[in-house]
Amino acid sequence: MSFSVGVKEEIGGINIYNKDNLVKAEILGYLISSNFSEDTCEFFTENEFNIERFYKLLFKMGIDYEPDVRGKTFVAKILSNIDFKDISDLKTEDEFKALVRGAFLGSGSVNDPNKKYHLVMTFNHVDSALFFQNLLKNFSVKVKILESKKSIYIKEGEEISKFLAFIGASKSVLKFEDIRVMRDMRNNVNRIVNCETANLNKTVNAALEQIEAIDFLKKMKKFDSLSDDLIEIAEVRVNNPEATLKELGEMLDNPIGKSGVNHRLKKILDIANEIKRGN
Repeated sequence: MSFSVGVKEEIGGINIYNKDNLVKAEILGYLISSNFSEDTCEFFTENEFNIERFYKLLFKMGIDYEPDVRGKTFVAKILSNIDFKDISDLKTEDEFKALVRGAFLGSGSVNDPNKKYHLVMTFNHVDSALFFQNLLKNFSVKVKILESKKSIYIKEGEEISKFLAFIGASKSVLKFEDIRVMRDMRNNVNRIVNCETANLNKTVNAALEQIEAIDFLKKMKKFDSLSDDLIEIAEVRVNNPEATLKELGEMLDNPIGKSGVNHRLKKILDIANEIKRGN
């Protein structure tokens, strides 16, 4: 079972059948989703559990419908005239939750959080998408809108988690958060490893450049003419190519800090480069 189907099965199990206002709000959510055809008054889905939920809601309100199956698609053709209140007439938080829940059941989906964070809901009209964007904003859930596709979407893990909590998918929230924590932890570890690898490569490349300069000075018979402090740091570097600047400084007879070591090694590089330019 996909994560998205799991969410729908969870919220599809929420019992609201003794509250007509919530049943109406949830049906309205279904009807403004992109999976509802206004021309034929048909709702269609490939999820059997989802269509069963829709049938129950229609039955509870005494709305006549005709069930059908077309290939892998389940269809509910509404035969009654539905005289529901407009979206703007909804007042309570529970009604708004039922509306959003119905719309998500109607045409929403959410990716497996192990792969990527992405939740989307698509509507029949841009106005509906705009309404839902503002509605969720009022409940501190940030969503973005893609007007060309009449869709709202979320790509941030924290916002998806808040959305799932809003529509009542508490078990899915826990599962989502477990995956999100592990995923973020893996990403942090990878960032640390990559950073350490980059720093190690930088240290190795710098050491090779320094040792190459020292070897050049020896080959050109210029090494012995260096000052004692430069000769000392050069010998320590050659004997400890993997050491950091801090470690090199601690190996000297009179230990110095990183900046002091860096200054001496840079001076050796400058001398070698100056000789090369003269040749």
